[in-house]
Amino acid sequence: MLKRFAMLVFLALAVIRADAREYTDVYYDTAEPGWGVFLIQSDTAQFLAFFIYGADGKPVWYTAQLTDDGTGNFAGALYAITGTYFLNPWQGYNIAAAGTAKFQPSDPYHATLTYTVNGAGTVTKSIVRQTLTPYPMAGNYSGSMAGTISACSDPASNDPAFRARYGLAVSQTGDQSVLLTFTFVDQVHSGIVCTVSGPLSHFGRLYQVAAQMTCAGPGANFGPIPITLQQLHPTGQGIEGHLSGTTGGGCMSSLHFAAVNNGGQ
Repeated sequence: MLKRFAMLVFLALAVIRADAREYTDVYYDTAEPGWGVFLIQSDTAQFLAFFIYGADGKPVWYTAQLTDDGTGNFAGALYAITGTYFLNPWQGYNIAAAGTAKFQPSDPYHATLTYTVNGAGTVTKSIVRQTLTPYPMAGNYSGSMAGTISACSDPASNDPAFRARYGLAVSQTGDQSVLLTFTFVDQVHSGIVCTVSGPLSHFGRLYQVAAQMTCAGPGANFGPIPITLQQLHPTGQGIEGHLSGTTGGGCMSSLHFAAVNNGGQ
């Protein structure tokens, strides 16, 4: 019975990795508006373009090419770049090694950026994803969820390969709050409807939600219980995110969900 319950209340999940795996965004130091860095990630490689200033107060153009060092942090070379005056015909550019850089995420939204410029010194910044405008997510979706349920008091309740399918309806109030309604359609979880709602915290391309969840259906009538919704964001074709929390019996779970937009609001 406990295993069945753990499977059905899969949305009460556990701690996920601190790193977001994919960090593409604009970052800045909240205490220093006008300073920042653009970061584009491709698999385990990152390209950074800095908007910073020299000793004379004029903009300086640096880039960095970093790779994952195997610990979830990124390190590599820093380059100084000069090119043709923008009003003149393009005659090429010059790129020269200028030092080193490191990007060390502390969670999906914050990181420490350290860069050393040869002959000038080392700079360390606490940076955060820069928020622009709200991302619209309201709509109707179809998707699936996968992850693990582990550390249960009864080992038989552990599920290292949890899978489920659902229809998802999302309503949103700007950058203030969100409501997700999961209606499950796979054979194991059919008839269960779970709602997840709470205030939105916006970090660049991502949202975080300190949410409440309620479920109703065969073997899963409970709530509201607190959960955390991490890395919620729209994709090119839909929506995705992570849910985290704990179930009864000491079970800890980590589940990722992704869904495509059905085309309706």
